[in-house]
Amino acid sequence: MPLLDRTGAITDPWVRLDETAPLAARQVIVPLTRLEPDGAAVLTSGAKLGVAVGGDTGFELLRPWLDRLSLIAINFPSFTDGRGFSLARQLRVRGFKGELRAHGYLIADQLGFALATGFDTVEIDDSLAARQPVAEWLAAAKTISLSYQRDYAGPCNILEARRAARAQQNTRVAQTEPAK
Repeated sequence: MPLLDRTGAITDPWVRLDETAPLAARQVIVPLTRLEPDGAAVLTSGAKLGVAVGGDTGFELLRPWLDRLSLIAINFPSFTDGRGFSLARQLRVRGFKGELRAHGYLIADQLGFALATGFDTVEIDDSLAARQPVAEWLAAAKTISLSYQRDYAGPCNILEARRAARAQQNTRVAQTEPAK
């Protein structure tokens, strides 16, 4: 599956484990059901720990692990299910510094929203990548340059841009007015 960030396709150093796979890799993503029983063992071994959760996962389940997780992969079961965007924003606002990854069924038009809410990477299915190549994802992310909501990592929102333009205009006017 292709993995994208703001610049395009990147190599995925993480190994996704299922419910029964042994904890042998240096960077593992475990299902939420394995976090409690296996998380400490992964961290004790010196490996980096990631967890795969659904967009409906409550923040309180992840809170005790936030400072120990290097990655949280949030699943989108449908491109119409926006709960993953809300969870990502909540994690960032409450201090999660690791990688946030969106995976599941997203479409190219949602890459910009994913990045704006705090996601670092988006993992897309091979069949979807065949229909919507990486270049299409990157182009879609650039179609909306400003929004009304504050972007987690990007530039200002529309209201801040208007305020800055107004201040710049007022400065120009003040510089051109004769002194009294």
